[in-house]
Amino acid sequence: MSLIQQLPSGPLDIIGDVHGEYEALGHLLKHLGYEDDGSHREGRKLVFVGDFCDRGPDSPAVLALVERLVKGGKAMAVLGNHEMNLLRGSAKDGSGWFFNERQAKDEPKYAPFQRLAEEKKAATIAFLLSLPIALEREDVRVVHAAWQDEHIQAIRDLPLGSVIEHDERWNAETDLLAGELNAAMQKELASYPPGLEDPRQEPPFMPAHAQHDVMIQMRNSLRVLTSGVEREWHSTFYSGGKWRFVGRVPWWNEYESQVPVIVGHYWRRFSSFDRAQVGKGDADLFEDTKPSSWHGKYGNVFCVDFSVGGRWSARKKNPLSVSTHYKLAALRWPERSLQFDDGHVQSTDSFQLAGSTVE
Repeated sequence: MSLIQQLPSGPLDIIGDVHGEYEALGHLLKHLGYEDDGSHREGRKLVFVGDFCDRGPDSPAVLALVERLVKGGKAMAVLGNHEMNLLRGSAKDGSGWFFNERQAKDEPKYAPFQRLAEEKKAATIAFLLSLPIALEREDVRVVHAAWQDEHIQAIRDLPLGSVIEHDERWNAETDLLAGELNAAMQKELASYPPGLEDPRQEPPFMPAHAQHDVMIQMRNSLRVLTSGVEREWHSTFYSGGKWRFVGRVPWWNEYESQVPVIVGHYWRRFSSFDRAQVGKGDADLFEDTKPSSWHGKYGNVFCVDFSVGGRWSARKKNPLSVSTHYKLAALRWPERSLQFDDGHVQSTDSFQLAGSTVE
């Protein structure tokens, strides 16, 4: 089986990034009409766009539920960048539920959160390794961050379970090419002792870091598909727990296919907010796009991530805004309507099919 798998026929409910928000996921499944075992009276199937874990209060419970649904044949799921970090053994911001070395660092921002028992970690990794990177059928495609033909074709013939093997291969090849930058990067860090994780200490722009990060990202197809298209940024910004010099760009404005694509990853909102409050200092790629609108060159891409990963911030600063501003959503296909975990239903608009706008 390939890292790109076939979606089942029939109607789908495509769920955005969950980020450990187990309670929100439970509410959403009930509003969608799913039984506890994942069955649906209308024969609908669940699809998850990845990023099940990190930041939220109960990543272990979310992963256990997703695993049960997938293994029971009631759902399909793709890997997101947060799952890829787990598989790489990369202890990033918000992953203290899994990595012991992150627990103390994450508690001031994210606690309380449930931790995964040591004896369950190997099984969790095994389950994640069993998931594909992308799903497709004739009328719709699902991937966590970006559908780019060049990178899709690069993984199409790779076997299921091989993501880390090929991720490491691409990284090793890129490291050889980026070797000349290492000395310059070390010099940049040595000249700035505070490092890159303190949000109160903004470093100067580091060109060697920027060149290196673009190379690492764009020469690895698994990184492009799970965390997006990135290019050197015009300034330094703080995002995802560190200062960065490379930013995401709206790849959908260059997407040429007529087949619709559903993604997560990009933190849409129905109300304006200071992205820095949830550690997102990069540009808002939806600044000029309504939250219910399809987007892209042909209006056939939709991001179904409505920022539920920011609920940790709301709990600490304004508990009343937890479910009001940070939502978990599912895009119902082929209806193209949104179901939210608070019970609200929202139609989408500006969808285009074969060049014709469909409201």
